[in-house]
Amino acid sequence: MSRIQLALNVSNVDDAVTFYERLLGTPPAKRRPGYANFAVVDPPLKLVLIENPAAAGTLNHLGVEVFSTDEVVAAQSRLEKAGLEPAPEMGTTCCHAVQDKVWVHDPDGAPWEVYTVLADAPAGPHAVPAAGGGRAPNPPCCPSR
Repeated sequence: MSRIQLALNVSNVDDAVTFYERLLGTPPAKRRPGYANFAVVDPPLKLVLIENPAAAGTLNHLGVEVFSTDEVVAAQSRLEKAGLEPAPEMGTTCCHAVQDKVWVHDPDGAPWEVYTVLADAPAGPHAVPAAGGGRAPNPPCCPSR
């Protein structure tokens, strides 16, 4: 079992939460200052809202949430065999959670992660690996405010 993750930059997380609660018919699964996420059952979706007024209305990052580290490792192997140069990060803190994950970028540079949540965390600065190696200068995940 897995679900797609969509992380959006929003100008005001409180206003966005109000809208998405109404749209999705469910409250957020997690709230932190400037951050919220919804774990939607039907359709299976993890919607993440990150307060980032300078980039409001844009994509932050995409992901596939899986439910074990073994699934992350299997995805990394599959992505390597497919020639996508995955960048693994195990035990990292991102989006207010400790996670095991692997990153790849689409042809236009959009970051995708395959990840599993290991534990909750109060905060977590994090830089997403930039397309072609290195680190993204303005990380999409948990951007510094």
